[in-house]
Formats: sequence, structure tokens, C-alpha cells
Amino acid sequence: MASASLRWVVFTTLVFFFVRDCSGQLVTGFYNATCPNLTSIISSRLNILLAADVGLAAGLLRLHFHDCWVRGCDGSVLLNSTNGNVAEKDSTPNANSLIGFAEIDTIKSDVEAACPGVVSCADILALAAEDATSKVGNVSWPVPTGRRDGTVSIASEAVTNLPPPSFNFAQLVQNFATFGLDTKDMVVLSGAHTIGRTRCLHVTQRLWNFTGVFNTTDPSINATFVDFLKGVCPSNAGTRQFVSLDSTGQTFDSIFYNNILALKGVLGSDSELINNAQGLQIINTMLANISFAADFGVSMVKLGNVQVKTGTVGEIRKNCAVINS
Repeated sequence: MASASLRWVVFTTLVFFFVRDCSGQLVTGFYNATCPNLTSIISSRLNILLAADVGLAAGLLRLHFHDCWVRGCDGSVLLNSTNGNVAEKDSTPNANSLIGFAEIDTIKSDVEAACPGVVSCADILALAAEDATSKVGNVSWPVPTGRRDGTVSIASEAVTNLPPPSFNFAQLVQNFATFGLDTKDMVVLSGAHTIGRTRCLHVTQRLWNFTGVFNTTDPSINATFVDFLKGVCPSNAGTRQFVSLDSTGQTFDSIFYNNILALKGVLGSDSELINNAQGLQIINTMLANISFAADFGVSMVKLGNVQVKTGTVGEIRKNCAVINS
């Protein structure tokens, strides 16, 4: 059997050629000449930020996903609303769920100090999401770069594009397919919840009002787990109460899938992953082959290539929150 290091070399090599063959746009090491210390700048700042709040890793991963789901991976989720426009970050799906904006701004300031006007906010977000995730678990993936920043951010597009936690399996598959991601990608990328948490307001209906009648509960949830969730998320839970999506908290691992198989999925969309034969097979195969980390890396490379802007399209923002004047 090949050593772990050899398998990783093979994996990264395959992914590199996959990226070049499929997108023909982004390249690994895009900033080697113009900002050679980019990854170390990002990593150094993240060491400080994660020491203060390890939950930022999940936040940056989620921020990258939400960015790519609206107008592609172009940093549009980072833009502030203006007098004439409500931006993505202030949309209903994002306003109460996303964190990491200030931290990306801090990293951008560090990068600008070293390499002014060179690195896009979209690339900084993609690189930060990978580095932060790798720091909380045994997972990593190559991040091809060369993205340009978009100049448009519209809240209604986030509402239309982002999958809500109420989606069933078929709806999730269809949503991901819109962005060129297949069923396996959907199941694998849902595993990002291994380091996530959610506001109780996304769970209370399953616990307290499942059929529209108070104190009715989703019967697909393990009974003991229901009691636990109700203790964390009472019926009157508001936007400031949270519940972890994984029993191992902020450690990136495959326990998320074991929890789902034990009927301990927190979100309805997570529980849906085993309500389909294909989804169940993907999960069981990953667990049997201990391949979640590698599979996650492959799917994250695909995610990072969604509708990217390159060349002369878009801009390199000086400030991630506002377009260049």
C-alpha cells in the first residue's frame, strides 16, 4: 500500500491537472512573482485570529461558499450595502449567519501592505478558507488563484441562489448542479458542517412546530437527541442562540456523517443526506475508505472555480468592502 505522503502527492497532482484542464483560468501559484509571501502573510494573521476565536475557521469556510453561490467566487459577498442597494451580506440568508468580514479586511490590510493592488479579495477569501480549515483538521487542498473581484452585490440574488436548511435531497442536488457540482460534491461539501454551528432559529421548527402544531417534532430525529436539542434551543430561541452542527465541535473530521447515520442531524437538509440511496452510499463509502478529507479537498477545488472572473473582468479591490472609486 502506498504511504500517506505518496497518496497526498498523487492527490494534489491529480487535482492540479483537473483544475488546469477544467477551468483553464485559475493557476496554482498565480502570485509567485507579484506577491511571493502571500500564503505566509495570510497564515500568520490567521494564527492570531484563530487563537482568539477558533470558530472563525467554520465562518471563513461558510463565507467562501456563500460568495461562490452568488455571481461566482468573486468576493461580492464582502461588499457593503449602499444607499441605493442592499448587498448580499445583508440578505436574509446571510445577515444572521455569516462572520469573518472584519477578519478578511484585516488580512487584506496585511496583504496590501506587502503587495499593494495585486491580490484580489476573492483570492484572499479562498486562500483563508483553506488555511483556516487546515488548521482545525487534517485536511488541505490546492487553491488555484487568479480570481478578480466583482463589482455587483445584490441581496435578492443570495435569497434566490443559496439553499435553505429546509431543502430536501432532490432540491439540494438540483441547487448544486446549477453551479456545476454533482451529487457527490453536494454530500461531501455538506460535511463542512463538521466545524459549523447554526442559529437555533433554523432548528426550532423541527423541534417545536414540525407539522404546524406546537410541540410536534420531526420523527426522523433520534429521541434522545431531540431532548438535547430542545435543551439548547427552546421554542422561543432567538437569533443569539446557537447549536453546534457536529458533536466534536470545531474539529474537522468525519464524525458529522456518523451523527447523521445515528439520526442526529441538526438541520433538516443534513438529515436529508441519508434519505436517498445515492447519498447513503456516498457517505458509507467515504467512511469505509476513510476518504472524507481527500474527497472534501477535491470538491472544494471545484467549488472555488465556480463562475470565476479572470483576466480583465472585474477589478482588484483596494478595500474588500467597497468597489474601487
